[in-house]
Amino acid sequence: MNTPRALSPNRLVVAALLGLACTVGLAQTSGIDRSLNDRSVRIQDDFYRHVNGGWVDKTPIPEHRASIGAFEQIHENTQPQLRGLIEAAMRRPADAHARKIGDLYASFMDEARLEALGAKPLAAELAAIDAVKTAGELSALFARHTALGVPSPLGFWIHQDAKDSSRIVADLAQGGLGLPDRDYYLNTDDARLATVREQYVVMLARLYGLAGIGETQARSDAKAVLALETEIARVSRSRVDNRDPVKLYNPYELGALHALAPQIGWQLWLEAGGLAGKIDSLIVSQPEFVTGIGKLFETTPVETWRAYARGRLLFTYAPYLSRDFVDARFAFVGPVLRGTPELPPRWKRGVQQVELSMGEALGRLYVAKYFPPASKVRMEKLVANLLEAYRQGIARLDWMSPETKKEAQAKLATFTPKIGYPKRWIDYSSLEIRRDDLAGNVMRASLFDHARQIAKLGKPVDRDEWLMTPQTVNAYYNPELNEIVFPAAILQPPFFDPKADDAANYGGIGSVIGHEISHGFDDEGSQYDGQGHLRNWWTAEDRARFEAKADKLVKQYDAFEPVPGYRVNGRLTLGENIADVSGLAIAYQAWQLSLNGRPAKKIGGLSGAERFFYGYAQIWRGKRREQALIELLKSNPHSPDEYRANGAVRNEQGFYDTFGVKPGDRLYLAPEERVKIW
Repeated sequence: MNTPRALSPNRLVVAALLGLACTVGLAQTSGIDRSLNDRSVRIQDDFYRHVNGGWVDKTPIPEHRASIGAFEQIHENTQPQLRGLIEAAMRRPADAHARKIGDLYASFMDEARLEALGAKPLAAELAAIDAVKTAGELSALFARHTALGVPSPLGFWIHQDAKDSSRIVADLAQGGLGLPDRDYYLNTDDARLATVREQYVVMLARLYGLAGIGETQARSDAKAVLALETEIARVSRSRVDNRDPVKLYNPYELGALHALAPQIGWQLWLEAGGLAGKIDSLIVSQPEFVTGIGKLFETTPVETWRAYARGRLLFTYAPYLSRDFVDARFAFVGPVLRGTPELPPRWKRGVQQVELSMGEALGRLYVAKYFPPASKVRMEKLVANLLEAYRQGIARLDWMSPETKKEAQAKLATFTPKIGYPKRWIDYSSLEIRRDDLAGNVMRASLFDHARQIAKLGKPVDRDEWLMTPQTVNAYYNPELNEIVFPAAILQPPFFDPKADDAANYGGIGSVIGHEISHGFDDEGSQYDGQGHLRNWWTAEDRARFEAKADKLVKQYDAFEPVPGYRVNGRLTLGENIADVSGLAIAYQAWQLSLNGRPAKKIGGLSGAERFFYGYAQIWRGKRREQALIELLKSNPHSPDEYRANGAVRNEQGFYDTFGVKPGDRLYLAPEERVKIW
């Protein structure tokens, strides 16, 4: 795979001028489905609704989903493909990995055995919780839970050192809440959130009862756990504060941890987590949180902590137990938290578990059958086009000094694109999978991945590793590797259509590429340099100008109110909003560059520019249940779909030129109010 670093400047320009189309000599489609439009809505007032209103009206949210949209529809279409691959592996395992995939899925689908077992698969872990008597033992238990994939207040993860991207470090980060965000605990004026808290207690009591705890004690424990988690929420940083990577970088020598929280049994925690002897320091993302947890160790009875740990374990592993556990968990997570009426079909949950436990092994099968090499070739060309457009865009910026531009260009030149699938696949040879032990399989898969992460300590950074599987319908930017990654599954309509003219594809997958590149220059990513180091490469004046532009964008998105009483948090969603606005702008520039001065032809009654913007809006078609929308607003850094479309286009001059948007139109912003950063 070619990277921008490997392309000479002249070759890069040639790639940009070649454009994206590969159907030369064939009639190209517009890439736009006009039957999904709502032409009763003016483009200038609500572009999202104009493009997607017909789809919104015609498309029900499946009973087993909290939302449906372009991403989710591709995901739903991919599930039968993955199921077919898994079932083929069950019948005719091609190799050891395929056999394990088949055995894992078989263990999930064996409902009769799960009904017979009840809570027995968790007996050993529940006994370990019951045996905890001291703070040191509790510390070790939480490290064990981290390895098992059970959230705890003392969870950690392994990644690159933000200030030295050549080394791997362990990072202790806040966590351990059972509800989506601390606001669910601390906002006592919101009746909806109060109902969620009440039903959370009901669910915990049901899980405790199913695990053999008497009804009175189960209710008492559930209430005590809610009270404890409320205190954990009080010492937790807000999601907005956690978006500042500088505030999250707090190195501590191991000897200094005792002073930070003397109540925590640090040596036992290190040993149980597999870190003892592997590290001499730790990055503590939120030191005040760790101090707060230490105080809670001191003031909270150990029996309450045992109830808490029991609840976290039961909640995490309920999907792998008998139907009464599954139903008790879903009765809260589905109807109460997200408004989802039904569980997904069991086979879909089985496919999901294979993805969670052996995702790359399944991805290897998926790529071999469903990812055409031509898509990868086209995508490489398109990424090169977008990087070239970004290079030219930085050169034209009127608000940035030459000194900072030089640093920005240096960072852009070291971007590494990854497309489709990894060069090397994870080796699952040491992972034990048994057809008769679902919960055990899930535990062993979690312990396998935990050990794989721990093994990175003291080793060179693996710059070929992927953080998503090829069958994931998404993309990402990793600032510590300065890479943009596009899994195979997203390269499908409406994001990418090999039969379509370039314009819609630039509006679709082109804006996604631009979005991910822009994360390297959003309010967080812009604090890292091209080598992945957390380093300030800005002049003070340029940073101030950048932040002034960002503040204007925060104000724009703060005004959106998807649910009465619930607004978009413009500060929480700032990075994604910058990436949406900038990604759209750069994709539009790249599409114009690809025309090489030639006019775009009209197809399907739409000009090229119209198809570009329609292509952008249609990738954000979606609808979400109200409870799930509230959860998104409280806990997710992405804005709701309609604002990802309308919020971006109202800042793009090309949209005004294409559709004649004027003062008085609902999407109109005065030129001085529009935000153009990159």
